[in-house]
Amino acid sequence: MKFAVIAPVGAGTTASPEWISEFARHVEACGFESIVAVEHAVVISRYSSVYPYDTSGKMELADTCDIPDPLDLLAFLAGRTTTLGLATGVLVLPNHHPVVLAKRLASIDALSGGRLRVCAGMGWMKEEVEACGTRFETRGRRADEQLAVLRELWSDTSENGVDHHGEFFDFHGAMSYPKPVRPGGVPIHIGGHSRAAARRAGRHGDGLQPLGVAGDELASLVALMREEADRAGRDPDALELSLGHLVTRINPERAEKLAGQGADRIVLAMPPTTDLAEAKDALSGCAQRLGLS
Repeated sequence: MKFAVIAPVGAGTTASPEWISEFARHVEACGFESIVAVEHAVVISRYSSVYPYDTSGKMELADTCDIPDPLDLLAFLAGRTTTLGLATGVLVLPNHHPVVLAKRLASIDALSGGRLRVCAGMGWMKEEVEACGTRFETRGRRADEQLAVLRELWSDTSENGVDHHGEFFDFHGAMSYPKPVRPGGVPIHIGGHSRAAARRAGRHGDGLQPLGVAGDELASLVALMREEADRAGRDPDALELSLGHLVTRINPERAEKLAGQGADRIVLAMPPTTDLAEAKDALSGCAQRLGLS
């Protein structure tokens, strides 16, 4: 079992270079697999979109909370750590042009020695997606094409480059270097709670990170992912499943229960404290309970 830790963006400290550097180094020292950075390119004040992971319909982050760009943050942390995995959770895919994104992701992966993992989603805040220039209603079809573009640019080593002529993106002879460290490119997991997310993970992803689901609903999504992978001629057993829990509550028994549901990785949320010593103590205690240190 692998254990990842979400950088506590709600504390408003992830844009503090000293705070987040020391936090990430402690995550690494404790033996956790990776650190996870969230994304909102912009937060639209008085948004009307419904946040699907809280009964209030509103996300827990304040509109004015510091939310640094996750890729810039991970690139920064790559230089402050040595072996720690670097992950997004969740990168809002509609906010990004895939040609530019392919270069950014490959650069971080190459410069970090192959430590990057991406969890990408479609986004729930319509106002944010549209502020970034994408029609909210097309983001699913666009995402499938984005994922194809990323794979094409990462895998191509021909003399003439990549040609792509799709519904949303069109280019000829594109050559994108450096390449990611791993032959298959940067692993891309799909985040979300819908059947569309599970299907996308099976057809195009390297794993699924279902959000806010459990029990029979979770089992149904995992089964659908595997069915779609098999239908696409891909190996279902090669796909990972990442499930969530809390740094302060996870223990071996709960981890074993999640493993029984198929989890390969547990992504742990931190309490939003600004007290670095308190945060480090919580991480140390968690690592000790799990036998990581």
